[in-house]
Amino acid sequence: MNASRGSAVLAGVVTGIVGFTSAFAVVLTGLRAVGASDAQAASGLLTVCLTMGAGCILLSWRYRMPITLAWSTPGAALLAGAALPAGGYPTAIGAFLVAGALYVLTAVVRPLGRWVERIPAAVASAMLAGVLLTLCVQPFRALADQPAAVAPVLVTWLVLLRFNRRWAVPGAFVVALLVIALDGSLAGLAGMRLAPTLVWTTPAWDLPTVLAVGLPLYLVTMTGQNIPGVAVLGSFGYRAPLAPSLLYSGTATVATAGLGGFSINLAAISAALAAGPEAHPDPDRRWIAGIAAGATYLAFGPLSAVIAAVSVAAPPGIIAAIAGVALIGAFAQSAGAALADARHREAGAVTFVVAASGIAVGGVSAAFWALVAGGLYLLVVRAGTVAR
Repeated sequence: MNASRGSAVLAGVVTGIVGFTSAFAVVLTGLRAVGASDAQAASGLLTVCLTMGAGCILLSWRYRMPITLAWSTPGAALLAGAALPAGGYPTAIGAFLVAGALYVLTAVVRPLGRWVERIPAAVASAMLAGVLLTLCVQPFRALADQPAAVAPVLVTWLVLLRFNRRWAVPGAFVVALLVIALDGSLAGLAGMRLAPTLVWTTPAWDLPTVLAVGLPLYLVTMTGQNIPGVAVLGSFGYRAPLAPSLLYSGTATVATAGLGGFSINLAAISAALAAGPEAHPDPDRRWIAGIAAGATYLAFGPLSAVIAAVSVAAPPGIIAAIAGVALIGAFAQSAGAALADARHREAGAVTFVVAASGIAVGGVSAAFWALVAGGLYLLVVRAGTVAR
């Protein structure tokens, strides 16, 4: 293997490691929040690892581009902030199916994608920022309750932010493992079943859950992952095959929703690690990094049950701390986008406070009502402007 190819492989492996360790806690937290048992959450983590790993390999090979897929971190955060569905986890599975079907429709029906792009960025970003706020405060609440366990994690994260941002959350995760081991919490794992297992849950249909989970999951994944993912690849000179990527992501989500595959999409933040010049000096050879990233995700899949078990055994606050610091960057970006455009700033503010309020009306959680509130504000204010 020559040096240039080796750098592409290394870049792909780093992409996979950073992508997984930076957000697996959010995925587990989100699935448990909508009613998944520990086994079902582990199955979901395994499922998305396998589908996004296979997608990285297939799409990078087919299009000779460093196309990396990821689970929907904004979507997982949305789940983590959602109210437990009245019908339990099966109705959440039904909402995942709806989101997957909408990805497929967006790939096939081009006007649908244009409609999504017309949603004001301030409103979509504000909804996400409001959902993320409730999760981003958790590390600091945990610090007050469990300072000895949480402080080393947060200090490591802060120090690495200064010296190497991409490793800040993975480094905090490693320190969290050390804290868990020193606490003696891992002793209880000896008698547990740690082999990776896929657990099927038959979906159920519930309109409030579709509105509270399925529709917002689709919107935050499109506006927070797929569209930025296209932009990241475009910044390095690649024309991302959005429709084929959505077709794969949607089909995979529909096929695996019953196993906990809540959503996969084009990678956004981690995509730059595989698509940039550090991966390979020749842009036409960086697709190797996409394949290496996919192989890394596939390798993480069998560890899903172990990681889920460790997260259950961990001292209180540790997993919340990892999930919270992993989302602070996304919160900052979303909050900034929500308030950046003066024309939509107040609409963004209204959307944000409704999303952060955590209200649930008619069994439908705050994320949906935040979109309604922001859209209604814009409709009324624009109508009043036209009338004057």
